[in-house]
Amino acid sequence: MANLVNLESVSKSYGVRPLLDGVSLGVGENQRIGVVGLNGGGKTTLLEVLSGLAEPDSGRVSQMNGLRMAVVTQRTELPEGSTIRDVVLERYEADHEWAADARVRSIVDGLGISALGFETPTKNLSGGERRRVSLAAALTGELDLIVLDEPTNHLDVEGVRWLADHLLARRVSVVVVTHDRWFLDTVASLTWEVANGRVEQYEGGYADWVFARAERARLAATLEEKRQNLVRKELAWLQRGAKARTSKPKYRIDAAEALIADVPPPRDSVELMAFAKRRLGKTVLEIEDATLKAGDKPLLDNVTWRLGPGERVGLVGVNGSGKTTLLKLLAGETEPVSGKRIQGKTVALAHLSQELDDLPGDRRVLQAVEDIAGRVVLGKQELSASSLLEKLGFPAARQWTPVEDLSGGERRRLQLCRLLMGEPNVLLLDEPTNDLDIDTLQQLEDLLDSWPGSLVVVSHDRYLVERVCDTIVALFGDGKITHLPGGIEEYLTRRAKTADAPKRIEGSPKATSAEAKLTAAEKRAAGKELSRLERKLDQLHAKETKLHDALLEAATDPDRLMALNAELKAVLTEKDEVEARWLETSEAAE
Repeated sequence: MANLVNLESVSKSYGVRPLLDGVSLGVGENQRIGVVGLNGGGKTTLLEVLSGLAEPDSGRVSQMNGLRMAVVTQRTELPEGSTIRDVVLERYEADHEWAADARVRSIVDGLGISALGFETPTKNLSGGERRRVSLAAALTGELDLIVLDEPTNHLDVEGVRWLADHLLARRVSVVVVTHDRWFLDTVASLTWEVANGRVEQYEGGYADWVFARAERARLAATLEEKRQNLVRKELAWLQRGAKARTSKPKYRIDAAEALIADVPPPRDSVELMAFAKRRLGKTVLEIEDATLKAGDKPLLDNVTWRLGPGERVGLVGVNGSGKTTLLKLLAGETEPVSGKRIQGKTVALAHLSQELDDLPGDRRVLQAVEDIAGRVVLGKQELSASSLLEKLGFPAARQWTPVEDLSGGERRRLQLCRLLMGEPNVLLLDEPTNDLDIDTLQQLEDLLDSWPGSLVVVSHDRYLVERVCDTIVALFGDGKITHLPGGIEEYLTRRAKTADAPKRIEGSPKATSAEAKLTAAEKRAAGKELSRLERKLDQLHAKETKLHDALLEAATDPDRLMALNAELKAVLTEKDEVEARWLETSEAAE
């Protein structure tokens, strides 16, 4: 099967820094590839070279004849003087034409394009709205390949799941840069990690990539201890979730699991709660009989709600439901129309807002943090200002950069560092993950795991919310704060029942039709088949190990070497076949 796009020994540098160095890879038909790596490591450059938006310095990029490709990067521009209709529905002459296409209707609803208004000039749109319009325009076409750079950044939890379902349902290849771990795990069948000018390839999504990195660290034994500990802790978190988090057969991850045999859960909630009560007392933040509006729009109607000591709450809701306004009310930055806000006497509150106007542009990065404090104790960790900056993605050389020269993502991380240096005992975080790469997200989660205080997080990053929060509440637009015992999955289920929820596209593998569900008997049969195949894989893996040992012993016997090598090839071929059946059965059972 021919690749849609091939890169052959491609190199690309900016200044003296090589972002791609002799990279060779290809995108096959119906492959879904997630691209990960540090900020500034070359992910966007790889996408632009692959899609033809940028020329390589050396090497060759070739595309299949007649390739139908759509590209949405963070630099995608909309035509001057255009309306949303011009951009999204340009190939349709009349409304009934696109309205008759179920896929286009799903895109318009799922990305909230209808709510923006088709006649709205694109020049009046916010940055996030412009990205959604560009994404919608790309998805409406008949395509062989879709190339996306951070498509989830301006989508809420529902929008992220809709996009995942849409991409899974279409027979199209996808290459996507994303820091959204849930999205990566759901969509990607292959992961590319861009680091030090190279591109490493891993089968599967985020969970498989984490296991592969852990196993690579074990075999190489060269990664620094703090990096290895973070990977082990992330593995421990993955093990707490459903078994289906990874598509790897058991025999493939036994070695990686050995790394986490002695790793405790990511946090001791009981100990942290007790410590928080000693720091905060009984009263933290409360709103009593509060009514809150955004303009004329009611957000809360006579609501009483309490944030207790040590509580870790994730707040979800559609864009525009009032999440940011509620955080401002909790922070004391806005007043309710009626009712009152109560704050405990011992509360030291920090609010990470979406605005970046509170940073001293005339200072350097390290100075801006040391202006708050030189050292900080976060749970059981004592860190210097420099160490905290390094954890959140500022290496030593970058710490002397003027604040005014930082990118948006770097300013966000600096803002978070300054808040944490103040040693607050109540944190209100509004979209803390925007523009953070996966390694920095892991460091942030590690800090929050051991942070002993009360926490409210608003984020479209489902993985982070489920990881650091113990309770999920939602704003459904009914004037209430609704507790969700079933977490984000319960939120999505409730929203799916409402009239304005994004529509699932026809053929989506997540659809809830009776035809799409396996019967209980079929599931039991699939489970038995999976167990049989796993036993077979264990046997083949053991046989492979013995053959490798025998090959070493027969190093001076050419005839025996040939016989053993033939036997090894047969075992590896059979193992590949059994693993393919395991993956097919696993996907069907899910």
